[in-house]
Amino acid sequence: MARCWTRSEEEVEEERCADGGPSHFRQHKAFWVGLSALLLLVVVALGLVVPLRLSQPPSQVVRISAPDPAGAPLNQSAVVDQQNDLVTFSVTSPANQTSTVLFDVKHGWICYKPANQESCFLQEMEQSDYDNVNSLFQDPSLQRHFQLPANRTQRQTEFLGVLTGARVNTSSLEEPLRALCRGGPVHWTRKADGPSKQRLVYFCIDICFPSNICVSVCFYYLPE
Repeated sequence: MARCWTRSEEEVEEERCADGGPSHFRQHKAFWVGLSALLLLVVVALGLVVPLRLSQPPSQVVRISAPDPAGAPLNQSAVVDQQNDLVTFSVTSPANQTSTVLFDVKHGWICYKPANQESCFLQEMEQSDYDNVNSLFQDPSLQRHFQLPANRTQRQTEFLGVLTGARVNTSSLEEPLRALCRGGPVHWTRKADGPSKQRLVYFCIDICFPSNICVSVCFYYLPE
């Protein structure tokens, strides 16, 4: 005849406590629910960040055509790097000489590399400079070619005095500016109302923006 074993309630309770019991199960359940929620938040965050990065357009090349003050055609191109807040202008004069102007919007600098010169000239951006260059960032679809009409284009002239005795420590510059200047000397410039009669303007660079504004930036040398 088979034996029938019975256990007292105390033995059953002791076994339940040894196995962890309902309270232990609830703790495990809460842990896994919390971990699942955390992983879900991470996945959602990545789903928002990755498309945002992918949606940032790559560098685009924009052509801008306008007549210079004398009426000669002025052609230039601008490489717009929205991800790094950089705009690099290549300005070709009627004499077929190309100067480069780099707007580093993130750090607030304009760097000029005139044609046929080893030197660069550095200027701190002002509000008008931000306003002009932002016309290239505002339109996400960004036209490929802007033709500025002569009768609607505003013309401005800026004078920059070159501080020949004050060179910039190139090691302090960001990589795009160092790459543009290629190890050549970099001079500070200072905006002024214009040179005195004893000072000559040595060269000018005309820069046009899609906002129908063309700026002639003219350089002259200040005494050391």
